[in-house]
This record gives sequence, C-alpha cells and structure tokens, in this order.
Amino acid sequence: MNNSHSFTISNAAVVTLDSVIEHGIVRVEDGNIVFVGTEDELPADKRSLWLDGVIDAGGGWLLPGFIDVHVHGGYGEDFMNANRQAFDTITKFHRDHGTTAMLATTMTQSRDALDRAIRAVYVYRHERMPYAQLEGVHLEGPFVNPKYKGAQNDAYMIDPQIDWLEDWNSRYPGLIKQVSLAPERHGALEAIRWLRAHHINAAAAHTDATYERIEAAVEAGLNQAVHTFNAMSPLHHRNPGTAGAVLSDDRIVAEVIADGIHVHPAVIRILAKTKRDHNLILITDAMSAAGLGDGQYELGGLPVTVTNGVAKLTQGDSLAGSTLTMIDAVKFVVHNLGVTIPEASVLASYNAARQLGIADRTGSIAAGKQADLVWTNSDLDIKEVWVKGISNRKGHS
Repeated sequence: MNNSHSFTISNAAVVTLDSVIEHGIVRVEDGNIVFVGTEDELPADKRSLWLDGVIDAGGGWLLPGFIDVHVHGGYGEDFMNANRQAFDTITKFHRDHGTTAMLATTMTQSRDALDRAIRAVYVYRHERMPYAQLEGVHLEGPFVNPKYKGAQNDAYMIDPQIDWLEDWNSRYPGLIKQVSLAPERHGALEAIRWLRAHHINAAAAHTDATYERIEAAVEAGLNQAVHTFNAMSPLHHRNPGTAGAVLSDDRIVAEVIADGIHVHPAVIRILAKTKRDHNLILITDAMSAAGLGDGQYELGGLPVTVTNGVAKLTQGDSLAGSTLTMIDAVKFVVHNLGVTIPEASVLASYNAARQLGIADRTGSIAAGKQADLVWTNSDLDIKEVWVKGISNRKGHS
C-alpha cells in the first residue's frame, strides 16, 4: 500500500459539476485531487509518472463520494450507542456503500443520552476517522410534535431549549450542524433565529405546522425540511400545510428518502421538479438494521421489526427509519425517476456539501478537493470507494 495516497484513475466516465469526461483521468496526490481531465490534457512533465501503474476504471463511472446528512446507524449499530466501536461500524458500512461523509444523527431521547452522543462524536472527530468522515451532529428532536412522532419517543418531546443549544455549542463549537424541530412548538422561532445566527441548519421535522407557520419560520431562518412528506402536515389544495410550504418555497432545502417505501416515485418526481437550484438532497435515514436483513431491532429505545427490508415500529405501523444506502438511493432515482446519473450525483453529493458549507473541499470532483470518490460499473454497482484518497480495497491508496 502506498502511504502517500497518490494514484491515477484512468478510463473513467468522470462526473464533474459541469460535465461528464469520457475516458477521463483523475490524479490524486497525498489524498487530494490535483488533476481532472483527459490524457491529452495531462501536463507533459507529469505524463510518464502519472500514467505508471494506473487504476483502469474500465469505462465505469467515477462519482464524488456521497454525503448523508440524515443517518442514524447501520450494520447493527446506532449513533446513540455513543462509542467508537459503534461509530467505526456505521461509518465503515456506509463507506462501503459509497458514503464518504455524514452527520451522526441522534434520536429524541433524554438530555443525558444526547449529551453522551454529542460528546462521543466530538471525541471521535478528534481522533483518526478511518472510514466515512463524521462532519458533525444532526439533532433530530427532541423539539418535535407528538402528533407526527413517527418512530421518535414522545416521552422525551419538549419545546426548544436554547440553553441546551448554547451549552452544547460552547462545549463543542461547530459540532452541531443541523437541528430538526417542529416550528409550531413554543419558542421554536426564537430557537431557529439562534441556530441560524450560529450557522446551524434549522430543519422542519415531525411537525404539524401550517403553511403560514412554516413561512414565519422561514423568515426566522428555517432553511431545510427533514424527510419531506414523512411526519409532516400534508399538502391539501386549500390547506398547503408543511408539505405545501416545502414544495413552494425555494428557501427550503428538502431531504427525501428515495427508497420507494417512504415516498411514492411520482411524488418524488414532483418534488424534484419543484426543488431546483441545489434544493434537493438524498438521504438514507438508515437505522441499525441497514445491511443486516429482516429481524428485530431497536431505534431510539423503541422496538423495530424489519420485514422485507421495511423497518416499522413493532407496536403500531409507523415507519422507523430505513435500511437504505446512498448507492441504492442513487440507483432508485436513476431507474425510477428518469434522473440522469450526473443529476443523481448532485443530489447525493454536491447539494449536501453546499448545505453543510463544505463544498469547497468535497462533494464534487475537481482539482484542489479531497479525493472522496466512488467508482462504479455501468450498472452503478460499486467497485471501489476512496475517502481522502484512502481506498476500501487494499493496495489502491
């Protein structure tokens, strides 16, 4: 293994933000991309060195690594377990399915449980992260509405507590990247203003908010919607609800779970037609069962049964996260929505990087950015993944 993380990938359909470079070449040095182009464009003084021992992509796709802003776990572990073994297991599993960066997403739980999870992510980020990189924390709850609790535990649902947010932000500066809440709860607008003043994305989640309340929240700074159409007041032609506000307001970036279970393909197609200009993000909302098949699991302290890949609370009929991976989300929108592979790449990578403020270093393939890359065959089956130039296959880093 080359410890410098320097290599060349050739003969790839390289997906950049602007185009697809057929028979493209990407050169990586010390974990960063230094060249993207064709063989004819190679610097003359580098040609022989860069073309020595290349990785031949065989005409397959080379995509930017996927970024998942909403993921709870995978392969038997949950971020609420709050330990290195859990984090390694989750980040390795999702890395192998194309995710190179993610937000550790919490559940509606006690203050102590949230404290433990947040601190564990802080510690993990200050050590070596060998797999997909944790960019920070996404707090999903506890400031949500029991009416649309979904698989969240309503015993811990409360009004937004700005003092909690201030405490976490002072102890772990910049760690919390997204807080998902119900804008109709008492104190929510003030909390949204606080979040945006501290450069934290504020997302509508598990909410019964009216259209008017969402618009007021947007004026306060609300800029995102969690798993659009799920656990929110629905669209009606005389009462647009949260869903109508998300569809109609370009200031709201919409997450969507593209698995054909949470949202009908036709509805995702409508969403994609309304959310332009980088306002749509693919997420997994994956829970611990992802990668393990059917059986009995737990999410946020609540028992979950997975049958035919569909996760639901054992008591009741609420969907409980998903068993989705990002590569399967990409495949779903390509095969069921008529989205092109370059368009799907933007939904899975760049848009999330842009929303997180990290597009200057990841989320697309360009010189100067991290070598966060996914190589697939023509059918989008993953061949290899690199995170900062480090491969998930021995010998290719």
